[in-house]
Amino acid sequence: MAYALCSFSLANANPRRTLRWGPCSSQFLQYNPLRVCSSTSLRPSLGIVSRQNRYKINATNLTKKEKKVSVEESLSVKTDLEKKDLAGSDLTARPGFLEKNAIKVEQSINVFLVEAIVKVLNILYKDRPYARFYVLENVARVPYFAFISVLHLYESFGWWRRADYIKVHFAESWNEMHHLLIMEALGGNSFWLDRILAQIMAFVYYFMTVFMYMLSPRMAYHFSECVEKHAFSTYDKFIKLQEEELKKLPAPEVAIKYYMNEDLYLFDEFQTERVPSSRKPIIENLYDVFMNIRDDEAEHCKTMKACQTHGNLRSPHSYQPRSVDSGSDSEG
Repeated sequence: MAYALCSFSLANANPRRTLRWGPCSSQFLQYNPLRVCSSTSLRPSLGIVSRQNRYKINATNLTKKEKKVSVEESLSVKTDLEKKDLAGSDLTARPGFLEKNAIKVEQSINVFLVEAIVKVLNILYKDRPYARFYVLENVARVPYFAFISVLHLYESFGWWRRADYIKVHFAESWNEMHHLLIMEALGGNSFWLDRILAQIMAFVYYFMTVFMYMLSPRMAYHFSECVEKHAFSTYDKFIKLQEEELKKLPAPEVAIKYYMNEDLYLFDEFQTERVPSSRKPIIENLYDVFMNIRDDEAEHCKTMKACQTHGNLRSPHSYQPRSVDSGSDSEG
């Protein structure tokens, strides 16, 4: 998979401060702490009893011949606003030799770490999907907390003045929090050991992400992309296996309130490749809930991929000077 190869950097750094950036450059560069010059299978035997019996599902096995899931195949939305805006931006610069190798090293480390974590989860939660989802959602929102923490720190030092990143990352954490509330409503946190494990993993993951983000934002965003891809694949396989059963079960109240709320501003905000209000979920049963959670993970994945390219992240609401449904060329 081709990833964006430019290093991440935020605009409007203090122009008076300069710093020689190591052996990979012989020139003085504008000082910016975010600029980096260097270069399972899920096999649930799904016999679970949730906190409420109405969410009970029957056992099913996943064969090894299951078709590989692709985020891009499931959801690929390129808006006219996005294409027009990116067409005029300078995102075509190719990395040098050192940066190419740095990217390979970063991505290799990330893939190894994620695969190791997935193997552990497969052993601990192969027969308990809701508990697995609870742990995943507890961990999935942590990197957004870490990104925001570091970005606030840099802002306090006066090193940058771009709000889109904080705004989008908060919207992502808000979405993941509701995924977590849904899994709690399904009984995923009923066992005390699962709660302790999830909290320990979240604690370690937070500080690991802070360190990684300060070292290389590109690497941190790629790691989060890998985690979101695993979440997407996990939910997609679960939906395919349990489609008929899930359609018979009611949706948790927290899911209905979140996805069918009249105010979907934050819901639209984390979907940076969509025009706001272009996705309006309808929740009628538990199947619809998991379909929307899966689609959310795909949107997170695409946003994390966009973040790996310098200057490629903007709030989706900043693309909209007029109503989405308006066919008029007049400006609002």
